[in-house]
Amino acid sequence: MVNGISKYIDFTLLKTDASVEMFKKLCEEAKDYGFYSVCIPPYTVKECKRFLENSGVKITTVIGFPAGYASTASKVFEIKKAVEDGADEIDAVMNVSAFKSGKFGYVLSELAELRKAADKQILKIIIETCFLTGEEIIKASKLVCESGADFVKTSTGFGAGGAKLEDIGLIKKSVPENVKIKASGGIKTYEQAESFLKAGASRIGTSSVLIKNDTVRRP
Repeated sequence: MVNGISKYIDFTLLKTDASVEMFKKLCEEAKDYGFYSVCIPPYTVKECKRFLENSGVKITTVIGFPAGYASTASKVFEIKKAVEDGADEIDAVMNVSAFKSGKFGYVLSELAELRKAADKQILKIIIETCFLTGEEIIKASKLVCESGADFVKTSTGFGAGGAKLEDIGLIKKSVPENVKIKASGGIKTYEQAESFLKAGASRIGTSSVLIKNDTVRRP
């Protein structure tokens, strides 16, 4: 049952206590609803790849998740292993601690290394907007652009807050057209998702099945 925004959805399951059965259900629902991808932990990539075989649904996984302050070498290793296991897209967390400390050279250098490690796979950088001022959101977005990443992503969903429409506006005015935006965190209705797409997002991260005039949430 494909709906109007299915092709924009990264259907997400990143709960600490998620079981194999829950990941299998996620994949089945992603196939049923025609979602763009599933967004899952790195260790589940191989298994979910089997669940999604010949479905056309892509695999997105997270790197340096959720805090972002792992070493660059650790993040690079995680990305290479995830790609080897079959990940199509990488959502990596920026080192927010380094960014807030003004270590912009370090942040840019790391993002460039992550771009190199991801090779031809789509790379999204999570800047965790809830911890940033408007000015910092603009600065972080420009660093993401400079690194060569494909997307600026708002949030992990594990921080102090999720995506906000005003943040999408700030990111949009900071990046060229070839750099896309993923809104993620706290998006639980079809109408919310539509509003983020209209504001300039090209992808939506959500753990809910979004259907127009209704929302089916998994427990």
